[in-house]
Amino acid sequence: MASGIKDKVAIIGMGCSKFGERWEADVEDLIVEAYQECIADAGIGMEDIGAAWLSTAIEEIHGGKGALPLSFALRLPNIPVTRVENFCASGSEALRGATYAVASGACDIALALGVEKLKDTGYGGLPQRSRGMLNQMWWANYSAPGAFAQLASAYRRKHGIGAEDLKRAMAHVSVKSHQNGSKNPKAHLQNIITEEKVLNAPMVAEPLGLFDCCGVSDGAACAIVTTPEIARSLGKTDLVTVKALQIAVSNGSESGFSDWDGSHVMTARLASRRAYEEAGVREPRKEIDLTEVHDCFSITELVTMEDLGLSGEGEAWRDVLDGVFDAGGAVPCQIDGGLKCFGHPIGASGLRMIYELYLQLHGRAGARQVADPRLGLTHNLGGAPHQNVCSVSIIGHHGV
Repeated sequence: MASGIKDKVAIIGMGCSKFGERWEADVEDLIVEAYQECIADAGIGMEDIGAAWLSTAIEEIHGGKGALPLSFALRLPNIPVTRVENFCASGSEALRGATYAVASGACDIALALGVEKLKDTGYGGLPQRSRGMLNQMWWANYSAPGAFAQLASAYRRKHGIGAEDLKRAMAHVSVKSHQNGSKNPKAHLQNIITEEKVLNAPMVAEPLGLFDCCGVSDGAACAIVTTPEIARSLGKTDLVTVKALQIAVSNGSESGFSDWDGSHVMTARLASRRAYEEAGVREPRKEIDLTEVHDCFSITELVTMEDLGLSGEGEAWRDVLDGVFDAGGAVPCQIDGGLKCFGHPIGASGLRMIYELYLQLHGRAGARQVADPRLGLTHNLGGAPHQNVCSVSIIGHHGV
């Protein structure tokens, strides 16, 4: 009988590059930047790492296929290295590989690193053809803003929310994230914006305006994991351990059948339910202290609060306006600025989210530090509301 991974794996080191338009850096530079912070934080040597996982999503246009980019950049000592890709949940997938390897006893210490370089490689986030039959058959007219604009429309219709009320709530999401991101030196965008500016911005896909959309960036993030016993032998105290790591993947029912109403993300509800069970979380709103969720668009973050059980059905827009998810609210969300301010270098985002929670749990987040967090949750959504991969991770102090 499976028992889960709660408290079987400790995170002993993390690192994160500066995110942004990194014209001066190539993929290898970003890898090294994140790794050097991570290995110094862990206090171990490269020779102690038994296996590694690399996450990228659009490998053809920067580092290349396979695991060689990571092994070459770090000159790893011929250890097993695996490249993984799972849409926007790729970074979480790398962490899952490293975590499961340690939990199973396959290796003592493992590394997970996610990287993506998009700014000077010709990728602008627009629809792409010739990427296989999935795109040709199901996403022929797809664009990310268009797909998530439909999520907004379905959510508003189902719950009878006024267009102006939802637009104001979405604006608050963006204003809140920029306020948080302004305190983060590693964020791509560090500018404070106003609700008026958001509401008057050019429309991208109704009701999503310019400031409802996250940007395209370059960046990398890295984690080193081991068992709690080994962590203690290395002198680590106040351990941060993995409580749960769950992934749910669409099987086509949302896009192929009519019993899904388009107002929520089904896999997010499944993955979070499994993660709460694995972590022993019974009342998420009371037990989860802070979250990093996949805010590719402001409506995504808003709807995700309900999918994660942090707001009641049809109530997230009110909770957002009431400040529940602000830095000083009951469950702070995107305390580092989120995708909205970091952008979305796809392979790195999942690990970047974990990095913020790791800093917060250790009390090392500086000006954006939350008071005494015990449990943090990350959520990644790859694809579109109707066809996606969703990852939910929970980390916290050992024994909580």
